[in-house]
Amino acid sequence: MEKSSLSRRDFLKSAGALATAGCLPLTTVELAFADQRKNFTFAYVSDSHIQHIKGSDFVRNWDRGLIRAVAETNLLTPKPDFVVFGGDLAQLGKKSELDHGAEMLARLNNKVYCVMGEHDYYLDLGEYWSELYGPHYYSWDHKGVHFVVLNSILTYDKWTYERWPTAEQRMNEMAGLDNPNGSPFMVGKKQLEWLRQDLAKVTKETPVVVFSHSPIQKIYKGWNFWTEDAEQVQALLRPLDDVTVIYGHVHQIQYNQIGNISFHAVMATAWPWPYPESYAQAESHLARLTVPMNRADPFFERDATGWQFVDMASGRVAMKYNLYNNTNRVVAYNPKTGQPEDTAYQDSGQRVSPQVHY
Repeated sequence: MEKSSLSRRDFLKSAGALATAGCLPLTTVELAFADQRKNFTFAYVSDSHIQHIKGSDFVRNWDRGLIRAVAETNLLTPKPDFVVFGGDLAQLGKKSELDHGAEMLARLNNKVYCVMGEHDYYLDLGEYWSELYGPHYYSWDHKGVHFVVLNSILTYDKWTYERWPTAEQRMNEMAGLDNPNGSPFMVGKKQLEWLRQDLAKVTKETPVVVFSHSPIQKIYKGWNFWTEDAEQVQALLRPLDDVTVIYGHVHQIQYNQIGNISFHAVMATAWPWPYPESYAQAESHLARLTVPMNRADPFFERDATGWQFVDMASGRVAMKYNLYNNTNRVVAYNPKTGQPEDTAYQDSGQRVSPQVHY
């Protein structure tokens, strides 16, 4: 692959509607190849958390977030080849929430691929999600790139099937961010075997993009920013030349590089999460933790949310976060260091020291 010919300035000019007031995490990704006929873009929207109150009432802020993201996606030029929704369409997995969110997503003028989040799953274990969107994990090929969707929010069978007296309590326990009753996420043995067989059909040189809801790495267990069998997934991806993992769930800017795998988080349409103060002291095995989020006003529900322009060049990602009412950020792969970097923050001494690699 070679460097993208679509500059950020050209992108912003062509999607001028995005510069209006508000802040939606609309992610566009351009994959650029030597054969320009293979160039294409896709859009990424995630973590809408549609929440039913009663009757026909839903939480307005979360509704407005997804409505705006859909509208802005439909205005993009060039038109994305497809759209990925990154999970947590609902807040408590209710049919009313999933239907309401699905009605909004149905207005997209593109093919939509969906990733399931824990908020979509733990009420009925994904039964209604399957009726709406099909399999919980799958893959496809598009213009020379292999795409994989993983269901990374599974957990131990005992936790799922034996611990809670009702499905509603199970959902409520898993929905709590810092609730110690929440169990660590995982992909699971069945899906690991499926992934092994799926990747066996892919050549080493083929770019691979993995979409998951949880990070497929171990960041902070206290908030369940953690995938228990992350090392096993990474081992399956390690033989490939270039792999990018794009994930939601964390509602904040994160990035990491482990060997051939680049990890990048996207923002949420609902709200931003602050960084836990204990990140620096957490027992994390990351080679690099992200730098602090610049949250200026915690009482403004849209502060630090935004959308991202993602430029994939030579298999590496440059994430350009356009954060409305906040300072924009760029996280780009530096070939000299072999890692993604946030230059402005790291130059100002706010970089978090790397942790021990595993």
